[in-house]
Amino acid sequence: MTRKRMYFKMITSSLMRRRSRMLVALLAVAIGSTILSGLVTIYYDVPRQMGQEFRSYGANLILVSSTSESLSQKKVNHARAIIPSGKLVGLTPFRYETVKINNQPFMAAGTDFTEVQKTSPYWLVSGEYPKNENEILIGQTVSQAVAMKTGDELSLNGVDSNGKAFSEKCRVSGILQTGGSEEECVYMALSTLERLMKDDGTLDVAECSVSASGKELENIASTVSANIPGVNPRLVKRLAKSEGTVLTKLQSLVYIVTLVVLVLTMVCVATTMMAVVAERRQEIGLKKSLGASNQSIVLEFLGEGLFLGALGGILGVVLGFAFAEVVSVNVFTRGISFQPLLIPVTILVSVAVTGLACLIPVRNATEVDPALVLKGE
Repeated sequence: MTRKRMYFKMITSSLMRRRSRMLVALLAVAIGSTILSGLVTIYYDVPRQMGQEFRSYGANLILVSSTSESLSQKKVNHARAIIPSGKLVGLTPFRYETVKINNQPFMAAGTDFTEVQKTSPYWLVSGEYPKNENEILIGQTVSQAVAMKTGDELSLNGVDSNGKAFSEKCRVSGILQTGGSEEECVYMALSTLERLMKDDGTLDVAECSVSASGKELENIASTVSANIPGVNPRLVKRLAKSEGTVLTKLQSLVYIVTLVVLVLTMVCVATTMMAVVAERRQEIGLKKSLGASNQSIVLEFLGEGLFLGALGGILGVVLGFAFAEVVSVNVFTRGISFQPLLIPVTILVSVAVTGLACLIPVRNATEVDPALVLKGE
């Protein structure tokens, strides 16, 4: 039998003889590594989860013209190409014109309804979004003012870009409720509004929903501004700032809880190992009287502690991911992504914490005086 195998067998045999005490220490290490692995997984996944949650509150980047000219569709498409596709949730163009319904003036907005549902998921539509050229979506305020409901037909009147009057029969496909100014508008496909106005490619604003941190969003805005003349990207600071504040507080909480759990793990392991040293004083004294060095005593006790740390770390990786998954599903109603790097990190941290916890008990073991503990034997 080689020396390494003998050493490993000696450690495992010692642990098995004191199963109850070592099980307590192993449980403490496993719990500590579970919390560490779970919270760190949540820590790295929280920005993604929170970003998706905040995207339900609307766009966080607005593109407008920085000159007297209107925003062009070409420039908006250029901006879409600049924003990383993996971070762009949606980009919705808007063009606003004045129309009349029953001789009452209202603001008509031409847009892309597919993109609207990405950038403004909070829109509540009674009915459905327009699918055909002659269908429109009207705000609840407009609906009450003209006494129209879903399925009704109405006539839109206005003046096109050439100064000529137009009239269009439209069907109300749905009523929009947001609790905001959106309820005062009439919405139609951008192509429909361009057809009525007899021109195309002209926009007033484009709303972007980008899944990125505040700093990343600022960098994206700077890149768009530098590469597209005439476009002024504006951050919706209320959303960007709120997202950054929440993330900072959550990540600070993760730091504190992880630190507290690791300290408690160290205390539990140290207490258990000190009890083991006290219980084995006579065994240690006998070994020393037979010629065992302090180094061999240190290696034996430290080996037991590190073995517990490694085993607890392995258990913690598995249980930690399960813990993070449960938290993510219950808090964000979404699954969490696994971080492979956490496997070695969790095991190494568990081993390091256990090793530090064993320092005082190991020092006590080396201070055992064989003459005193074996006196009377």
